[in-house]
Amino acid sequence: LNDIGIIRNRKKIESSINNAQRFLEIQDKYGSFCNYMWGFTDGKQVVNHLNRWSEIPATTNLSDTISKDLKQKGFRFLGSTILYAHLQATGLVNDHLVECFRHSECVE
Repeated sequence: LNDIGIIRNRKKIESSINNAQRFLEIQDKYGSFCNYMWGFTDGKQVVNHLNRWSEIPATTNLSDTISKDLKQKGFRFLGSTILYAHLQATGLVNDHLVECFRHSECVE
């Protein structure tokens, strides 16, 4: 806990260990964490058609739903905002602006 290069909050460290254990439980139950996540969208990418940065949300009903489900499964220190960032980063949600060359490239 004294190393400034790592997380020093005991509760965050404990929740990281807990979340890793819950992650493995989800893998066992659903075959993979990927299967679990895509199950919320019936395997379909959410493609938003946004024109301005200001239109990109911090959370959505989808991220709220998954966050609540993960909390019910025992995850801690996890909220809708971080979940939405994960959805964007993993490609479940395409929030590239319509004018961005990556918008059409990232569509399934």
